[in-house]
This record gives sequence, C-alpha cells and structure tokens, in this order.
Amino acid sequence: MTTTPTNATQHNPTAAGSGASASEAFRTSRGQGTAEAVPAERVATVVRAVLDGVHETIRNHQVTYPEFQAAKQWLMDVGEGGEWPLFLDVFVEHAVEEVAAGTQQGTKGTILGPYYLPDQPKLPSVTALPTRPDENGTPLVFAGQVRDTAGNPVPGAELDVWQADDRGYYSGFAPDIPAGNLRGVVVTDDRGRFEITTIQPAPYRIPTDGPTGRLIEAAGWHPWRPAHLHLIVRATGHRSITTQLYFEGGEWLDSDVAEATKPELVLDPQGQGDGRLRSEYDFVLEPAEGRLSGPKQQH
Repeated sequence: MTTTPTNATQHNPTAAGSGASASEAFRTSRGQGTAEAVPAERVATVVRAVLDGVHETIRNHQVTYPEFQAAKQWLMDVGEGGEWPLFLDVFVEHAVEEVAAGTQQGTKGTILGPYYLPDQPKLPSVTALPTRPDENGTPLVFAGQVRDTAGNPVPGAELDVWQADDRGYYSGFAPDIPAGNLRGVVVTDDRGRFEITTIQPAPYRIPTDGPTGRLIEAAGWHPWRPAHLHLIVRATGHRSITTQLYFEGGEWLDSDVAEATKPELVLDPQGQGDGRLRSEYDFVLEPAEGRLSGPKQQH
C-alpha cells in the first residue's frame, strides 16, 4: 500500500476535539455559502412543524421544568462543544437522505457523516489507499465498476473514499494518524472499473465524553456504528451518490445508532486464502446536467 507521511494530525480524539474538528471541516468545505435561498413561507412552515412537534412531545410526556432546564443546558453544551455536526449527522441526517433519495434510480445512498475531508489526492483505477507503514488490519481488496442506468461503463468516474482504521478512528480527527490516511479519490479506467486495496475498518464508536455521548448514555442507547466504507461516486454528466458500504455479519449492523444501514449496501467479502478479503460492488449513476458533482447529494 501507499504509505502516508509521518507527520500526524494534531486533532484530539475526545468528543470535544473531534466535534471542533468536524465543525471546522463543515465550515470550510461546505457550510459556508451552500444553502439555497429559502422562501419565508417555506421557513415558516418547516419551523412551525418542528416547534409543534416539540410542543406536542412536551404535553404528551408531561415534561417538567427541571427536565426543560436540563434540555436547555444540554443544547448550550452541544453548541459550545462544537458537536452540532456530530449530533445532526448521527441522529437527523438519515431522514433527510431518505427524502432526497425518494426518486433515486441509481445505487442507494446514505448519510455523509461528519468526517468527510475534501481535496484528497487522486489515485489510479488499480490502487491502494494511503496507509501507515505499520498499518494494522485485515487486508481488503474492493473492486467493481461504475455504470450508467443503461448499463454502459462510466470511464473517469471518481470514487472519493474514506474510512476508519482498525481501531475505529479517522485521519484528520484523531492524533497520531497521518493526514490523508485511508483517504483518496480513485479514478476509474476506460471500462469504468476500479480495484482498491485497503484494510477492513473497525466499527466506529460515537465519541461519548461530550454532550452527544451524555445523551446516548442517559437514554440507555449504545454509541456504535457498524464498520463501513464511505464513498462519494461522481462523474461529469451524472448525479453524485453519497453512500456507505457495510459488511455482512458485522457487529451493530442491525442496530446502527445512526440508522443509516440499508440491505442493498452490505458487502460479503470472501477470503482469498492468503489472508486477504475481497469484495466486489458496482455503482450505477443517474444522468444529470451540469459539472462534476461534489459531496452534496443531488438526488
């Protein structure tokens, strides 16, 4: 595999550090200037519905003043801890994605999550994701083809790939992991094919030392996401797909805290007799007008 430089990122692995890093990444990559102008009537309708839902919950469950004050303090803590991207991506984004995917004809999408970093280096169609020289984990070969809805190959499509390591940590959001580790943009060949050598990621644990973790603990929920590969698949003249691929039999697959798993997005890697696993998965992109799509889903 390609080895990453030894200069480690300086982010803290705690919820506070990860939350602040995710917030900053959101601001710089897609949080500024990406929102479309929304008519006042639409704002009023949606906000009114949200508030009505909150009011109904308060009345139905007889929420007390101490509980209200605790909720107010928790909301303040989430903001001060920089955890809004983490909280919203874990507990809310899956519903937004379901709406966006309502008319989707291509490969199923799912949530982006808080740990996407743009502008990773481009890699050839047969490649290995950058890793540390002593990277732990079971080697995984992930191969497939990108096609259009008519079944034609899409040459030059980009697979923007990122994943956790075998401890469940992401580069850019944990210390001692080199920048760009297990991240890259793979470009398909003239037949739309790709073959990526990486490692099988570990399940990811939502940081629990901050306000999001305190909420999970108070509710008696578990904080785990099943192991997965993140991908944004894009090509000129096609709508991008933001998705995640999971692993058959993986822990937490049926109880993902983010509720983002879908049966169509589960891989079944097979042992190759040499210690490696291999899995194939093809992506189908819908046609769309415009330029090469970015990380924002355009269903």
